[in-house]
Amino acid sequence: MTDAQDDAADHARADAPDDAFPDTGLSERDRAILALERRDWVTGPGAKERAVREQLGLVPVRYYQLLNALLDDPRALAHDPVTVNRLRRVRESRRGER
Repeated sequence: MTDAQDDAADHARADAPDDAFPDTGLSERDRAILALERRDWVTGPGAKERAVREQLGLVPVRYYQLLNALLDDPRALAHDPVTVNRLRRVRESRRGER
């Protein structure tokens, strides 16, 4: 699947209710983190961090720590493969830049 196809699939799934995804044993918080990552964040600066604080009650640093661990969790991949694979590619490309 190409990046454009992944992006299109992400947009289509961004507003999908969690019950549209298979039950993979992820916690509610983990599912909420993945749901937040499915959203399109083209709005102004700081919108995502504000949503992290308001919707999840987490500081952004902790959110990104949890997200990074979640990307290595096979249950997350089973729950939302499109989002997890996209985020893994982003993470790998950033590691390659360092």
